[in-house]
Amino acid sequence: MSEENKAIVRRWVVEGFNTGNPAIADEIIDPSFNYHHPGLPPVPSGPEGYKQLVAMYRVAFPDLNITMVDMIAEGDKVVARWTAQGTNTGEMMGMPPTGKTFKATGMNMFRINGGKVAEVWTNFDDLGMMQQLGIIPTPG
Repeated sequence: MSEENKAIVRRWVVEGFNTGNPAIADEIIDPSFNYHHPGLPPVPSGPEGYKQLVAMYRVAFPDLNITMVDMIAEGDKVVARWTAQGTNTGEMMGMPPTGKTFKATGMNMFRINGGKVAEVWTNFDDLGMMQQLGIIPTPG
């Protein structure tokens, strides 16, 4: 089960965020899907929430690429550590594009239910990304 759950998480990243394919939501997202990220406004539950999340990032960063660094799976949970990078050429949450690139790290904990992503908790270096994009000044 652990390897199957890791494969679902890989699809979440590669087919969803890296290629921007919204159709995979219907295949890998549980109807009760719930996304937790302290740096973002809430998204709707279910596949529609995942589609909105991917679209928000793909509009802001059309060249977004997430590289998986580590994954650990046990039971219905998968933890993934990753690096994201992209160029901000589109609007994100009301902020105009900066044309700058970023590279930041993050981690997710996924809960898989019946072969689908049911819940995700995200910790991402939002501050580092915003500083690299020039939206928030770097101290000093």
